[in-house]
Amino acid sequence: MLSSPLLSLGVALVAVTAAQAAPISVGELLSDPDRFRDQPVTVGGTMSNFREHVSRTGTRSYTFDFSDGTQTIHVVSYEKPQCQSGAATVEGTFEQLKWRSKVNYSYEEIKAWNVTCVRGDGPKTE
Repeated sequence: MLSSPLLSLGVALVAVTAAQAAPISVGELLSDPDRFRDQPVTVGGTMSNFREHVSRTGTRSYTFDFSDGTQTIHVVSYEKPQCQSGAATVEGTFEQLKWRSKVNYSYEEIKAWNVTCVRGDGPKTE
């Protein structure tokens, strides 16, 4: 029988391996949002509409649109990516907010912990 610390380590390794899986497309992510909700994801696509925000307390955040050419998702990062446009891979947590008034609404975004910019000379990591 496995001890609890050893079992915990095994579960953690499986989670890290899943987070490092091959990138999925934005379309795949958005086609089944319930499957990915609150899960770590690695998504490949193209950055556009890069914006920098500063809160009243001085906290900086960066947002951009991320597309696979067919669908687009909003990305929030608290670390400034090396690039502000072009091909990239985003690693982060997929979040989906749902609310209902007269109609059902949902809002999807990725809270990024790493953005890898793809340049002509190979990938560049933040």
